[in-house]
Amino acid sequence: MSMAGDTHFWDRISRKYAMSAIADQAGYERTLDRTRALLGPSDRVLELGCGTGTTALRLAGAVRDYLATDLSAGMIAIANEKHAAGLVPTLAFRIATVEALAPDAGRFSVVLGFNYLHLVRDLPGTLRRIHALLEPRGLFISKTPCLGHMNPLIRSALLPAMRAIGKAPYAGVFRAADLSQRIRAAGFDILAAESHATKGNDNRPYIVARKR
Repeated sequence: MSMAGDTHFWDRISRKYAMSAIADQAGYERTLDRTRALLGPSDRVLELGCGTGTTALRLAGAVRDYLATDLSAGMIAIANEKHAAGLVPTLAFRIATVEALAPDAGRFSVVLGFNYLHLVRDLPGTLRRIHALLEPRGLFISKTPCLGHMNPLIRSALLPAMRAIGKAPYAGVFRAADLSQRIRAAGFDILAAESHATKGNDNRPYIVARKR
């Protein structure tokens, strides 16, 4: 499946995605609280892969500017519907990929990527672009499924088969240690790596990294 196919996949399931429940609500609330504590009223925040805007709507009121982006027009349409129902003046939604944001280099004090990095096709390149978008000493905060810890049969057989028939998007396979190494290689110092899961076997490290 190509990037265009990924976009079509997310557009197609956007309404179903918007109605789905968060699997670990307590873990999600912990992530929000931890992130909110790292944000300040003067911060300019970029969220990549914002989906239907749930996280953006919860966090944007505490910062100066918050730009939430996603490659899916369907996801952004739902996010804007939510935003219209409870307007947050500091928040804007935009259909965009990290590549399209190059003119904003050095603009943001914080970049967020929740459930995002495993979906990008060029992880090293994406991390370098995130680094470029941050101002000096800016923060990159992520919480990403590390599929390298998944059952090998599911990882190597089921997921590729589902992608081949359009039932799943692209998903990169890496372990938590690999992800940390790649973040450092892109020019970041890792300040914290935490688990926020409150149930189940969740290999989604919450990572706070600072631009060198």
